Amino acid sequence: MSGAQHSQVGLYAAVAARSFRRYSTYTAATLAGIFTNSVFGIILTFAYLALWEQNPTAGGYEVDQAVTFVWIGQALLMTIALWSGGSTDDLAERIRNGDIAVDLYRPVSVLGWYLAADLGRGLYHFATRGVAPTIVGAVLFGLVVPSPAGVVGFAISIVLAVVVSFSVRFLFAVSAFWILDATGPRVLLSVLATFFSGLTLPLNLFPEGLRQVALALPFASYIQTPADIWLGRHTGADMLAAIGLQILWAVVLLALCSLVLRAATRKVVVQGG
Repeated sequence: MSGAQHSQVGLYAAVAARSFRRYSTYTAATLAGIFTNSVFGIILTFAYLALWEQNPTAGGYEVDQAVTFVWIGQALLMTIALWSGGSTDDLAERIRNGDIAVDLYRPVSVLGWYLAADLGRGLYHFATRGVAPTIVGAVLFGLVVPSPAGVVGFAISIVLAVVVSFSVRFLFAVSAFWILDATGPRVLLSVLATFFSGLTLPLNLFPEGLRQVALALPFASYIQTPADIWLGRHTGADMLAAIGLQILWAVVLLALCSLVLRAATRKVVVQGG
């Protein structure tokens, strides 16, 4: 690695660390979020228990797997910023008020800067609002414990989930270059992500045609893929294929983000002159 590349890596690591520290200052919000995630986890668990009582193998999941799926969803909800938030919301606001001009003058990739910040945010939320509710779920209901290979695959899958989620949110955020206010697109994205990520129901419960479409979309990388790896539904070559699809989406979406950002900064006047 050249000196310049090493410097870039160090810069991105510093941006991620700063983002982690930024979110760690909101202690009250974090505690409130842990409580909220835990309450919703309990409510959804009882709803799932009622559903699986009627169909004990719905979607191919045993009841203990279904319960675990609920708590994985709660753990990843803020980690992947499923309902928007994080650095991409900051980006949309900076585009709206013209501060994006400062970002464009930095001798560093705008895309890389905001991705690093989002990874720092995701790490903080996983370590707090991810781990704590999962402990609550394990104590109250008992959760499926993954194999060592499953733990490694799950960790890799989470990182990729954050990258894929960031890329999608970034694309919606830069729409502010053209429409000034990205609130509408963000609301639409939240609806799509909620339905197609597996947060509401595992995608395997969808009707056949819709299920295949949903599993192929990038939103499946958010919760469905990491959860299935944790639960042992993806093992060996199948796990590699699932992670490979996440990598494919991450590469394609990041490339698209770069192209859209380049087009926007070449053709759109920054607000305020």
